[in-house]
Amino acid sequence: MSGLETSFLADLLTASLRMSIPILLAALGGMLSERSGVVNIGIEGMMLFGAFWSVIGAFYTKSVVMGLILGVVGGLVLNLFFGILTNKLHASQIVAGIAINIFSLGVTSYFFRIIFGITAVPQSVPTLKPVSIPLLSQIPFLGPTLFHQNMLVYAALLMVPVVHLILFHTSWGLRVRACGEYPRAVDSAGLSVFRYRMHTAMLCGIFASLGGVSLALGNLGIFGDNMTAGRGFIALAAVVFGKWTPVGVLAASLFFGLADAFQLRMQSALALPFQFFLMIPYVLTLIVLVGFGGKAVQPASNGTPYIKGER
Repeated sequence: MSGLETSFLADLLTASLRMSIPILLAALGGMLSERSGVVNIGIEGMMLFGAFWSVIGAFYTKSVVMGLILGVVGGLVLNLFFGILTNKLHASQIVAGIAINIFSLGVTSYFFRIIFGITAVPQSVPTLKPVSIPLLSQIPFLGPTLFHQNMLVYAALLMVPVVHLILFHTSWGLRVRACGEYPRAVDSAGLSVFRYRMHTAMLCGIFASLGGVSLALGNLGIFGDNMTAGRGFIALAAVVFGKWTPVGVLAASLFFGLADAFQLRMQSALALPFQFFLMIPYVLTLIVLVGFGGKAVQPASNGTPYIKGER
């Protein structure tokens, strides 16, 4: 390959990894939730909430760390509300998720205008800076791509083996999976299905809000109306495409991140309406769901509220 082609490929891979991280974090949260039997389509709203509060926190404190903490707390509180609605009050998971998405979109847009007003130039905030890993970042071609990223990128990639280990090699993970497959057996063993589903609700809130934080403070440094732009739904598709496994979710997220990075570069390379390229990741999502969604086997009790004592 020529130097220009090598540079383009390296830049594409770097952007693909960076853009896949918000999807990966949200998808890991969605996978844990669905493994316990709760379909959380409110991930989009939780990502948006995390992005909004992280920008607010970073703007007022001038600290990216405080922005990250506030973003996580915001998404966590919202998902705890979702968890109580679906697990304690047995509300429809789909309806509750839609309500969370609508609520988040309206609240974040409203308060962002109240705080910053309507301006032509968005307010910028401190962002997560890339950190080079000594020696590894010097590896030709792959070094700058993999080992010159911000800390959320490294943390997200590290979470894949950690979540795999916890989910498939600990008693807690076994119980969570049992809640998603046959919750009555968990109940019969004297364990609380509600408790384990709330555990995964909390983790889902943390991961989804971190996805929003990664988008706001790791990629853009600003907040905008509906800035998640469907990434939460793409994360749900990544859960299905990844067959409810951490490694599969990683592969699916990288695939969608590559599609997103590719469409951005094609906008400047080809004289076509930019809307044509914007739809590429979403068209691929539909193709993946149609081609692979029917073949994936979800947890048997996924999406079914468990009411103690009912048969």
